[in-house]
Amino acid sequence: HKSEKLEKWLAKVALAQSFYGHFYVEHNHGHHVRVATPEDPASSRYKENFWFFLPRSVIGGLRSGWRIESARLRRQGRRTWSYRNNILNAWAMSVVLFGSLIAAFGWEIAPWLAVQAIAGFTFLETANYLEHYGLLRAKRPDGSYVRCSPEDSWNSDHVVSNLFLYQLQR
Repeated sequence: HKSEKLEKWLAKVALAQSFYGHFYVEHNHGHHVRVATPEDPASSRYKENFWFFLPRSVIGGLRSGWRIESARLRRQGRRTWSYRNNILNAWAMSVVLFGSLIAAFGWEIAPWLAVQAIAGFTFLETANYLEHYGLLRAKRPDGSYVRCSPEDSWNSDHVVSNLFLYQLQR
């Protein structure tokens, strides 16, 4: 959510542990734009079970993030498969991190890295599921959606909400 270069880099570092680098692009440039609409894979639908939401959000988020990043690079006249691709950069960080840990501790650590990566991105998606469950922005007559507002997220400034979501929304 931050705009400074160091903070953006730190976001990629944090996502490297879960091998979920596309989230860096999709969350800020996809989810924030389409939150609480049927077009947003990370907004859970009313009565949607978490286990149906999770694969839709993971796969949809990956596709969305790649489309967004590819379009950004094309607008700049650059190739998608380049070192300037934020998703590829984030995945490269994951490869270096996982490779370093495997080199230091042996292949025995690989299953544990996979388990913690799955747990990490599942927790991220659980927060998305909870924060936007069943919310749907109204459509204007022209087919666009009304501006996003605090009502489009279940997070709040209450103690219980902040404790439950580890102050993620702040």
